[in-house]
Amino acid sequence: FNYMLPAAGVRGAAILRTVARYLERLVSHDATFKVLKHLRVTIFSKIYPLAPAGTPQFRQGDLLNRFVGDVETLDHLYLRVLSPMIGALLVTLVVGVGLSYINHQAALMVAGVMIIVILLFPPLFYRVGKPAGEQIASLSSAYRQQLTTHLSAMSELLLYPPRQDWRQELEQTEKKWLATQAKQQNLNALAQSIIILLTGLTIVAVFIIMSRHQIAQIATADNALLVFCVLAAFEALGPVATAFLHLSEVSIAAERLNQLLTQQPVVTFPSQSVTVDDRAAELSIEGVDFSYSHNGPKVLEHLTLTLASKQKVALLGSTGCGKTTLLQLLTRAWDPLAGTILINNQPLTAFSEPQLRSTITVVSQRVAIFNQTLRENLTLAQPLAEDDQLIEILEVVGLSTLMEGAGLDSWLGEGGRPLSGGERRRLAIARALLHNAPIWLLDEPLEGLDAQTEHLIMQLLLRVTAEKTVLMVTHRLTGIEAVDKICVMDQGHIIEAGTHQQLMANKARYYAFRQRQQGHHGR
Repeated sequence: FNYMLPAAGVRGAAILRTVARYLERLVSHDATFKVLKHLRVTIFSKIYPLAPAGTPQFRQGDLLNRFVGDVETLDHLYLRVLSPMIGALLVTLVVGVGLSYINHQAALMVAGVMIIVILLFPPLFYRVGKPAGEQIASLSSAYRQQLTTHLSAMSELLLYPPRQDWRQELEQTEKKWLATQAKQQNLNALAQSIIILLTGLTIVAVFIIMSRHQIAQIATADNALLVFCVLAAFEALGPVATAFLHLSEVSIAAERLNQLLTQQPVVTFPSQSVTVDDRAAELSIEGVDFSYSHNGPKVLEHLTLTLASKQKVALLGSTGCGKTTLLQLLTRAWDPLAGTILINNQPLTAFSEPQLRSTITVVSQRVAIFNQTLRENLTLAQPLAEDDQLIEILEVVGLSTLMEGAGLDSWLGEGGRPLSGGERRRLAIARALLHNAPIWLLDEPLEGLDAQTEHLIMQLLLRVTAEKTVLMVTHRLTGIEAVDKICVMDQGHIIEAGTHQQLMANKARYYAFRQRQQGHHGR
């Protein structure tokens, strides 16, 4: 008898099993990642139109948890629920048919036990594990919300040592979360233990059945085959026993995501564009009222302002007077409660989103710099820009030094940490130049800069926006005398407007601002 042939067959089967398991993992995870990719894109495409008008009811950490944690939880539906159930049903069918050729009674008994496990264990452990699953979903959301809140306020928390109980709150939530996960793991271990017990009892039952038919041949090859089939078959039942332990987490995650998917945007854009002259832009704001809630105080009230084409207007005022809110209305982050906003005599609501974005450029106070190359950070504003154009823009804004070394492939680092405040603003201006929109909205472009850098950035802005319509929101007065008109805001109203010379002659609010800042610099 050639012993090498069955030995080679056994080893070949073992290798085949390893390869098959690897391919099964590869295919299932690849499918899961593709589903997750589709879900993330779908969820983001739904969240994006909601912000910011449609997201006040969601805390920042809650949105993050829904977008990251809940979407990841949904992979349990395929990997831990559907895939084990489908696999177990197929194994039951194959084992039942295969063993029937050896012994019908044994085949029926093994298949019967497997079907009972498939039908009984999932709902049983779903009921047992539902409280833990719901608590895990709740605690994971609470932990992310607390962590996001604490990280955003870290400076204040570190400045006030007496207020240190936030650490205990975070640790307490984490301990509860870990304890609940431990409970779920214990249920998982219990289910696996029951499966192992059932495996042993089933093997004993198989021996009893076979012994009735083959008393004289109890150790035949068929008996050994039956035992190994039972072991392999019940191995496929292991994930089934705990499949529905995670179903409560999946259902809660699906409900939370469905709340986002069913939200309707507060601000909507038409699909068709209007015909306007994009070479010049006149901006008109007529009798605008706005409040962040219907019952809340009005942030803007009967606000009227007109910017002629290529005119430079500075909007001054203390924090909270409505300056930044006005910029948000101009970009349609929100819509006014009353009044109209016109660009070239066309209502803002008539512009499609791509057309509005190509008409208006925003240079925000906080410059978003990604952990990518200089080229990639610039082409966000103009994806089709050539390298020669990028280099020219960098030279215009005075950032040619950033190209030393790796050139446009220079790495800017996370958040642009190697860059100074002035370099960040110049990078934002470079993006605006690449975008090349006829209207520029500048939100506190001089905030956080030293006096010398303020002058340099202001001179740069005046130079590069010579042919643009500009509305600059600021409470800094550096170089402001060079703009065409200065408007002073207070509590949602424009209380004073004119040129620098006119407002200084009036000796009213602008004059007081000027005197106060000059006195501050004098000290």
